[in-house]
Order: sequence, then structure tokens, then C-alpha cells
Amino acid sequence: MQSHSEFQTPPPGCPAHADGMRESLHGPEFAAAPQAVYERLRQHGPVAPVELAPGVEADLVTDYATALQVLQNPDTFARDSRRWKALNEGRVPLDSPVLPMMMHRPNALFSDGAEHMRLRQSVTASLAKVDTHRLSRHVNRVGAYLISQFSSRGRTDLVADYAQLLPLLVFNDLFGCPAEIGDRLVFGISGIFDGIDAEKANEVLTEALMELVALKRRSPGDDVTSWLMQHPSGLSDEEMVHQLVTLIAAGTEPTQNIITSALLLLLTDEKYAGDHNSAGLLVDDAINDVLWNSAPIANYGVHYPVCDVELGGTRLSAGDPVVISFAAANTDPSLSTGRQMLSKRAHLAWGAGPHACPAKDPATLVSNLAIEKLLNTLPDIELALPTDSLSWRPGPFHRALEVLPARFTPVRPERRPSEGSAMAGQTATSAPVTGQSGTQKGRWWSSFLSWWKV
Repeated sequence: MQSHSEFQTPPPGCPAHADGMRESLHGPEFAAAPQAVYERLRQHGPVAPVELAPGVEADLVTDYATALQVLQNPDTFARDSRRWKALNEGRVPLDSPVLPMMMHRPNALFSDGAEHMRLRQSVTASLAKVDTHRLSRHVNRVGAYLISQFSSRGRTDLVADYAQLLPLLVFNDLFGCPAEIGDRLVFGISGIFDGIDAEKANEVLTEALMELVALKRRSPGDDVTSWLMQHPSGLSDEEMVHQLVTLIAAGTEPTQNIITSALLLLLTDEKYAGDHNSAGLLVDDAINDVLWNSAPIANYGVHYPVCDVELGGTRLSAGDPVVISFAAANTDPSLSTGRQMLSKRAHLAWGAGPHACPAKDPATLVSNLAIEKLLNTLPDIELALPTDSLSWRPGPFHRALEVLPARFTPVRPERRPSEGSAMAGQTATSAPVTGQSGTQKGRWWSSFLSWWKV
């Protein structure tokens, strides 16, 4: 990769930017030090050429004001990826790991205008029916279950054993998933974000959701899936499946990354040192810190200019993907240094404009409660490795730790009063310290349901 010193970098808007100088957002260098990459990209101006995956090119917006200009101007910057010129012309590898996150789906994320409003209203109305007290109780139950799987060991990986699983199991409950369907949802959505056999994961996820939709058509319940189905927008089965894909993705991957990044701060940063048994305010502050400085979805919000247009001094062609760097925009040097203290809602971690994340409130609540549950249950928990030895998952879209090893004084698992000896039978399927295989991931929802119903 070429360096971008002040002597080599052409001025913003120069055609040389688009000729062999694209920064990779999918390699180990970016995963290890994304802010260094953003700093180099800023030398191009507010918009810079990047490569999201081999053979997948885009322009990345790194400037806060320019990001808002794109996010709040749907007439010029559309979300429908059927406009993607390179894909339509066969210049994007069909097995690319980023396609499941970028290809068109008939849902609110990839629609515009009246169609977007129709689909978006069905989502917001359904999420508005979620009872926060019920959600809080379920987070507490899932947290207790997951912690019980490792609490007697005195050590764990907080990514694989806790943060990765908790939001998936919580959202399975919100969607009214029976055991077998929920197991496949866990496998499918994890595979899509990990980029490991993403095509197979997408197939498993889609089939599971089709079965869930068919089930709720026959037997609706008190859950988000049924509420979506009953909304006056009259969603088709295909639209139902793809709305649910969006909700799962918006509610799980960001939540996982918030939990792990905030825990990293709480366990290592001196300004968050304190009594974990009264960690409420510390948790709020740590989550706000993460949303500003380590956005859980670092780069996404893919837009397509409807015509050739100039943005931040760069000429963009119609149909070429423009990606918003929420992480770079939030850390834009032109922003006030006091931005975090002045407003906890001014960050772009959840997007902005008509496509702002509809699941931000439940995702934030789940993150907060999950962290508090862990710290209150294991008050002496600490990081088991030096901070500088931690690694981050490669990929252009997320900011996600690979592992977060921790140690603590072993405690007896939290058991349900009527649990008896059944709990011992569940520990045989618990995840190992360094993660779990796809097969093990596929058992977590049914395992939790068995544990809870004992």
C-alpha cells in the first residue's frame, strides 16, 4: 500500500485519488488501527476512495458535516442498491463477503421515497410496542443464564461467551422464535457479520425467517414478528423476512460491539475505575464514550448518487457506492473537543436522517443492562491480558473485538429455584473460553429455553 505523505497526496478532488490509491478497509492494518487510516483518508478531503473487499470499490465520507449532507439528502443520495453500477455491470465478485450487507433487500434500509416510508412505519410501530419492562426482565434472565455457564471457572471470553450471544438470544425472544428456528437465526446472523461462509449463513438465516413468518401467519403471538405482520402496511412474506433481517442486524451486531467496547473501557480506563456494584452512571458514560469514539458500526449507510454530483470537492458518479464513516465523522478534528459533554445524541453512531437506526433505543437499553448484570454478578472481574495484546475483527463495517479475556473469583452459577440437577446437564454444551464453533452457536437458544423452563 502506498503511503499518503503530504508530498505524495494530490489536492482534494484530483483524479489521481481514484487511480490505484484506494485504502483497504478489510485488511489487518485497518482492523488494528482504523483511526490512522481515517487520518490518511482525511488528507483527500471529506470524501476518499476505499476498497471494502477485494474488487469492491467505494467512496468513504470521513467529515461530520458532509456525512450529514448525505444522510439528510435522500433525493440526491439514494439507498436502493439496485442502482449499484459496478454490480449491475458484473464488476463485483458475486461471492464477495460484503454482498450480504450491501445487496438489495425489499426492506426499509434499501428503499427510498414512499416505499421507504411504508416499510419504515411498520418497523417503528412494531418496535414501539416492545414493553421495556419485559425487555429488561429478559435481558436479566439471558445474562444470568450466560454467566452461569462460565461463572464457576473464574475465567471467560466476554465476546464469545457473553456479548456475542446475549443480544441474539434477547432478540429471539422479541421475535417470538421457537427453539429450532432461533438456533438457526443465531448461526445465520453471526456468519453474515463475521464474513465466514457468508453466503451459506445468509441462506440459513433466510430459510429460518421464512419458517418463522409462516408460523406467525398460522399462529400470531405477542411479539415483533406478529406486530409487523398485523401492521396496516400489509407486508408480504418476502417483505416480512427482509424487515426482520434488518431488525436482527440493527439490534444485535451493534449491541455486541457496544457491550465489549464499553466493558474494555470500564475494565481498563482509569476514569471509569470505581465500585462496579454501583456502576450505573459509569456504564452510561462508557457507552456514550463508545458511541462517540468507537462507533460499533464504523462504516455503513451505503448511498448511491442518483446523478453525477460533487461532494466535498470530489466528483461522484451516479450509481457508485458512497459509504458513511460514522467512526471517522464522530472523531472529525473540526468538531469541538467538548462535543461529548454538550450532547449525548449528536454523534452519528446510529446514523441520521430518514434512515437513522430504528432499533437504537432497545439496543442501548440491552447494552446497558447486560453490562450492569455482568459487573454486579462478578464485581472483581478484570481483564486477563494487556490491552495492547487485544485484536479486532477484520472487516469494513464494524468495530469489534475478537476476544476479551477476563478473570474473576469463581462463584456458584445463578440457578433458578426449581432448577435441580438440570443445570449440570446444560454445562456440557457451554462455550469454550476462546469462542465457539458454528455447531455450538446453533444450540444456544434451545439451551437457554431448556434452562429457563426447568
